[in-house]
Order: sequence, then C-alpha cells, then structure tokens
Amino acid sequence: MGTIVDINGNPIQQEILHEPQTARIATLPTEYANHPSRGLTPYRLAQILEEAERGNLQAQADLFADMEEKDAHIFSEISKRKNAILTIPWKIEPPENATPAEKDDAAWLTEIMTQVSGFSNCLLALMDGIGYGYSNVEMEWGMIEKQWIPAALHHRPASWFRLAQFNQDELRLRDSSPLGAELIPMGWIKHVHRAKSGYIARCGLHRVLAWPYLFKNFAIRDLAELLEIYGIPIRLGTYPTGTGEKEKATLLRAVTEIGHAAAGIIPEGMKIEFEQAARGTHDPHLAMSDWAERSVSKAVLGGTLTSQADGKSSTNALGTVHNEVRHDLRDSDAKQVAATIGRDLFYSLLALNRPNANPRRLPLLVFDTSEKEDFTTFATALPNLVDVGTPVPVSWVQKKLGIPAPLKDEPILVRMPGTSAANIKGKALGLSAFAALSARNQQTSADTQAVTLEQEAAEAWQAVVSHIESLVNEADSLPALQATLLNAYAGLPLEDLQAVMAQGFAAALVAGMYEVKAGR
Repeated sequence: MGTIVDINGNPIQQEILHEPQTARIATLPTEYANHPSRGLTPYRLAQILEEAERGNLQAQADLFADMEEKDAHIFSEISKRKNAILTIPWKIEPPENATPAEKDDAAWLTEIMTQVSGFSNCLLALMDGIGYGYSNVEMEWGMIEKQWIPAALHHRPASWFRLAQFNQDELRLRDSSPLGAELIPMGWIKHVHRAKSGYIARCGLHRVLAWPYLFKNFAIRDLAELLEIYGIPIRLGTYPTGTGEKEKATLLRAVTEIGHAAAGIIPEGMKIEFEQAARGTHDPHLAMSDWAERSVSKAVLGGTLTSQADGKSSTNALGTVHNEVRHDLRDSDAKQVAATIGRDLFYSLLALNRPNANPRRLPLLVFDTSEKEDFTTFATALPNLVDVGTPVPVSWVQKKLGIPAPLKDEPILVRMPGTSAANIKGKALGLSAFAALSARNQQTSADTQAVTLEQEAAEAWQAVVSHIESLVNEADSLPALQATLLNAYAGLPLEDLQAVMAQGFAAALVAGMYEVKAGR
C-alpha cells in the first residue's frame, strides 16, 4: 500500500490501524464521574460553565450526564430527538455528475456499511452531540478479505476530552500531558453538533437546559420539605416543674417515636399535645416545576404540544404545527451527522481500500427525510393534471407516494374485473396501456391487457346500454322494439368503444413485439 494521507492531505502512519489511540491511556477507562449535580447552586453552575469555556470540559460533561439520569423529563425529550435518526431510511449516493469510478465507490460503500457491526449504535452515539456539543466515536480497524474495515465502533464518554489551549474548536484527548493528545486521523469519527452557534464548549443544548434543571430541583426539594412539614403535625411534650433529667429524656423519646409508631408511654403528670402545622400550598412549587419542563420541551423539540398537553390551549392544529418544527430539527440533525460520517468514515474507508480518494468528491450519506404525500389527495388531483396535458413523470409520483418502482417480472396490483371504473377519466385510461408498457414493462400478459381493456371500455359500454334502455322504455310492444333497435343500430354511440378497441389492438401489438424481442 502506498502513502496514505488524511482528509487534509497529511501522511499518516499505518501503525495507528493496529491499535486504538485510547488503548495507550490507562487512566481514562478507570476514571469515575464526579457527579457535580450534588448540592448544585447557581454559583457552582456558573463556575462549571465558565471552566468549560476555558478548556476544561470534564465537569460540564459529568453534569450533563447527571442531568439526563436524574431528570426524567430531560431524558424523555432528548431521547425523542436522538432516536429520531434511527427511524429515517438512509442510502449512499455518488456526488453530482459522478464518474463511473465514483458511482462504483458509492456502491462499494453501500455494501460495506451494511456489514459494519454497530453502525446504528454509532449514529445514536453521534446524536449525543446535540446535548454535549460534541460526540466522538473511536474506530477499531481490522483486516477482512484484504480490506480495512471498522471491526468495532466505540463511543467514548464526553468527559474524556478537553479543548486545545489556543483553539476552542479543537478537541483533544485527556492524557497525562498538560495540553492533551491530538486525535489521530482515521482513528475517530469526530462529530461537533451545532444545536446553537458558538464554540464547542457552548454549542451544546444541555447548557440551555442546565438552568431549568437547577430551578426545578429547587422547586422539587422545597415541595418535599413542605409535604414533610405539612403532613406530620408538631408534637409538644409538657412536664411539671421540678422534673428530673431522666424523666425529661423519657418524654422526649416518647414524643419522637410516637409520630412513627402511633403509640407510646409517658410518666404520670406529663402530657403530649399535637399542634397543627403551618398551612401552606404546593401550587407555587408545581408552577415552577411546570415552567422548567415546558422550557426544556421548547428548547429540545421546538414546542410543547408534542410532549405535554394541558387540555386547555392544546389543539390538534397546534400540535401539527409543533410536530412540523420537530421535523425541521430532525432534518437538521440528520444533515449534520451525515456530513461527519462522510468526512471521517467514508473518506477513511476509501483512502485505505480504494485508489485516488478525493475529499471533495466523496459519496454522500443521504437520509430520506421527505414526507410522503396523502394518497387520497393525489388520487383526486393527479388525473386532472394528466387531463390538461401536464407531463407528470412516473418516477416523481412514485417518490412522492413512497412507492418503489417494480422490479423486472415482479407482480403488480391491477384493478380486478367487474370493479367500478366510473371515477376513472376516459382520456387517462386511453393512455394507460402505453404508459404501463413504457414505464414499467410489466403489463404484457393477455390477462392484464384484458383487464385494462375492460376498464377502458366500461364507460363506452355503459353509454350503449343506456341508449338501448331508453329505447326499451319508449317501445309499446316487442315487435315495435325490434324494429326500433334495427333502425337505431347505425345511431348507437359506438365511437368511444371503437376507439378503445383500436387502442387495445395497438397495445396488444406493442406487447407482442416486446415479448418477441425479450425472448419470452
């Protein structure tokens, strides 16, 4: 193998393919989180965020992990956004105006990526960048059938990284050195997710969520104290003057235990009184908690009606609008992840296994985020467009409706004989046989043509039958009806029927020629 260069044109050493970079750092895998959320205050939170801006990301990363673990609402909302990428179909396409070699590269990558173990988990891991601002996956390479393929893709905790000393947009691995180790090329999928603009330390969405998380914790803590005080009445023990210390201790023990055991004994002459606790209400605390959760929903999903419904202001129409906002966020997330995969993974695979990999002409990871059109609306509007002569490509219709093009000799659905065709326009049907032959090359059997001909002739036959019915209704006797039918034969509306039959014969001729050419 010749000299291998990274995506920036710098030569790399092939030794890095035999051992992951973190295998040489023993301290990181044995490191425990500091859980800075314990006893978190506004002052301490501001300190953690400022430390991250100065390059120390460890405390901020540990705090963000605690937020997802301790706040069920944050976990729920961020999981919706992260898991959305796993529901989107993806494919690998060559660049625009691709050469045959570039098309071959895209086909090769498609075959390889379907075999890479844990690629779906890798996509989900990269989506951690939404909250943290960055997410790094380490590639462990292996030789399979004389090709370098990622044998494993390892997601590394965000706390393992720090910022470079003089570059706030460069991540480094925390090792024993004071400035950290540079991430080796072709060893990492380095994803920086711009949930908001700013440097790496400030572009994570969890920085926005940290303040609602803190205030919600205060509200829940105060609510718990309120419930404890309000739920258990105050017990007061009284004793006569001159009571000894031993008797006082006995009374105190009885007052303390009676709240839990609901029973106790005290010396004669002493008594225990229950006083009503100070009255309070939980409404302010729940209002603060509700505000915090709504703020989280707005920040993560762009709205509240796709996650919370209060039964008052929430409507189906508003929920639909908020769901469209979620689609915009999903599409943005998918595009950012696709760009990272193409830059770090696709280029590495091509550079290691294929000649002349061009960083500016890489195959593209494309997520199909298009929304499928409503079948009913399309079925109503499309025949009208065809009637007025609008050229509608079959491939465009299939893409809009999410209907794949049928493969060669693949069975397709057709209208069954005898079903109503009253809602089918005659002009569109008159062209259906030729359109089917040119677009699908499938409707070539005699049975299918017979069905098509029956459909197209339905309206013409109905006109003939209706004309005869009117003659029957007007006739006074059977002989008179017979004479009327004989005289009216030349005036029956047969032009449409003749046109359909002519098209049917033409379609049969074309089908026969196609089958002869295909060797059937």
